[in-house]
Amino acid sequence: MININIASISKQGDRASNQDQTGESVGDRSACFVVCDGVAGFPGGDVAAKLARDTILGSFDANQHLNAQRIRDFVGEANAAIRQSQQDTPDFHRMGTTMVGLFIDRDYQLAYWTHAGDSRLYQFRRGYVREMTIDHSLVQQMTDAGHSAEGINSNLLYFALGMGAEERDASYSDVEPVEDGDVFLLCTDGFWHGVSARQMEQSLHMVNTPEEWLTLMQQIIDKQPRQPGEKQDNYSALAVWVGSPQETTLLHSLAEAAQFFPLRD
Repeated sequence: MININIASISKQGDRASNQDQTGESVGDRSACFVVCDGVAGFPGGDVAAKLARDTILGSFDANQHLNAQRIRDFVGEANAAIRQSQQDTPDFHRMGTTMVGLFIDRDYQLAYWTHAGDSRLYQFRRGYVREMTIDHSLVQQMTDAGHSAEGINSNLLYFALGMGAEERDASYSDVEPVEDGDVFLLCTDGFWHGVSARQMEQSLHMVNTPEEWLTLMQQIIDKQPRQPGEKQDNYSALAVWVGSPQETTLLHSLAEAAQFFPLRD
């Protein structure tokens, strides 16, 4: 059974409330990690985020092995719960939430992830970014189509849970093997807007624990220059370390660094 270490942060920033939700369920056979961000601009975003998180974590059984089809069902149940709440509470009829979820089978050493909206999952192997979710945003859609996204609000989403056409579904990864030393980062847009993938890598090479890693990245976010009147968004992240990343990352970094030093007899 692979060892898993986790750390999380969730900050309100300069907003009136924090609409982010994070959560995890770690058992002997499997583990589930979820980060949600209520969609801004409509009442009830915090309600939608909590509904999504609680529904997925409540459905997940950490004492069972990973079942990719069941995870799709959990996400569908979360979306249905939000839509039911929209009907029950007219003031929240347009509420929605982004969602990113990571699921790990600890015995078979497999990972599977899903997302809706622009909350992201980054995967790092030997200290370097390997996989990343693709945002369900208008900017991403325009970029994929080969058009300029200049001037388009990066927060405009074409899909999130509770939003968009009923038949649209979240995105899902393939089931992927996990290696000792793999690192996963689940985060909201308020987090990844303030820390680039390169900065995530660099800071990962400098730390020994997931708590230290998140602290270092939080410092990067908090030091970001802002325009007059610009407010810091909510930002949340959940770091998942499999095995001993600090050892594999250090060894890989030293091997790369060796090319810059002359060999001694």
